[in-house]
Amino acid sequence: MHISFHGAAKMVTGSKHILHLDDGRKILLDCGMFQGMGKQTIDLNSDWGFDPASIDAVILSHAHIDHSGLLPKLYKDGYRGPIYCTPATAALATVLLEDSAQIQRDDARFYNKRRAKQGLPPVEPLYGVEDALSTAAQFVEHEYDKEFQVLDGVTCLFSDAGHIIGSASIHLSVQTNAGNRRVTFSGDIGRYRDDILRSPAPFSQADYIIVESTYGNSLHDEVHGTVEQLYNWIERTCIQKKGKLIIPAFSVGRTQALLLALNQLDLENRLHGIPVIVDSPLSKESTAIIKQYPQYYNKRLRKLLLEDEDPFDFKGLRFTENSDESKALNDLQEPMIIISASGMADAGRIKHHIMNNIRNANNTILIVGYCEPNSLGGKLMRGEKEVKIFGDVYQVSAEVGVMRAMSAHGDYDDLMQWLGCQHIPSVKELFLVHGEEEVMLDFYMRLKRKGFHVTIPSLHAHYNLND
Repeated sequence: MHISFHGAAKMVTGSKHILHLDDGRKILLDCGMFQGMGKQTIDLNSDWGFDPASIDAVILSHAHIDHSGLLPKLYKDGYRGPIYCTPATAALATVLLEDSAQIQRDDARFYNKRRAKQGLPPVEPLYGVEDALSTAAQFVEHEYDKEFQVLDGVTCLFSDAGHIIGSASIHLSVQTNAGNRRVTFSGDIGRYRDDILRSPAPFSQADYIIVESTYGNSLHDEVHGTVEQLYNWIERTCIQKKGKLIIPAFSVGRTQALLLALNQLDLENRLHGIPVIVDSPLSKESTAIIKQYPQYYNKRLRKLLLEDEDPFDFKGLRFTENSDESKALNDLQEPMIIISASGMADAGRIKHHIMNNIRNANNTILIVGYCEPNSLGGKLMRGEKEVKIFGDVYQVSAEVGVMRAMSAHGDYDDLMQWLGCQHIPSVKELFLVHGEEEVMLDFYMRLKRKGFHVTIPSLHAHYNLND
């Protein structure tokens, strides 16, 4: 048995890892899209490094596009097998993948108008809406903590990863020529003091572990400071400067955390009548899905539900219904809070909002999660004074703020706590994925000091797991 890494290898996005069984069968763990990688993004998303039709089964850790976003392309390129995931992941991924197809279609139309004027050939989306809908029909749902068969000789169990609703760590038991081997893939690990979700669950002893490392060299601000930090940005931007607070936020997880914090401010009469607009049809759908799974909320939020039947809603909150309403926001000059996807600001409506508001010093662009360094959000976080949006250069006059307290990824304390249930000498190898290379190296040294055998895979690298 061996394993190969075809995404999130010395980089954060594009999660794709293949477990190659002794008899040649292949299990793909995640099928994520590369995001925010600059000019190389298209090439990375086009080059599988393997034959999609050769995959025998897919197991999906969660619905975020950097973990699920190439599933429709996998289908388009020949895969017809099952995609195992939790029920909440199936529900969320269904709407996220269709939305991804629509965004690609709309962005291609926007780019192609400009390319046609320049005499350049048109760009094509990676896949269409029909591919996304066909992919959703392949989902096979399994609950947490209930073992199921993936293939002959391979069983799987999902444990709660605490990252977003339905997110799972994947635990495989595989019969190999060398005996039974247990392989764990972390997916994305959440925080042990999350505003919404339960803490990540412990898991049985593994022989091999693939673990994410997004914040492997960072400690987040206290999550309970989220409300006050957010209020400070609202006061500074909307009250003092009379500007717009523009917040790029992933539709699943980050948007709901923002709504929960804003709900608290509303209950405390601290929103001062400032309108809050969520300009993302996907966020509206995702929020409705997340409300269907209160059993995954933490104790504090379940207690709040006894007093507030909808902690993600409050007066002054409005979801846009169509693109005309989205465009109309550009003509409004009064103070407001606009939340829109995507979180890295590299696609979707948020890109248009930034384009239309970035040259006004009264406005603020508030980054509330991880951004690839080459993404628009990453460039703004670095303090670049000029950025390119849809091919044109814009001066950055708006203030740029960062709130790390809202991250849905665990920091190195959370990651070490998640690994704390393992007997370290029994872990034959730990593979670090889903992180920037410099971050991985820091986390590598931390894990080595604990006694783990650690490998940082390169893209498309193969490693033998038979001992």
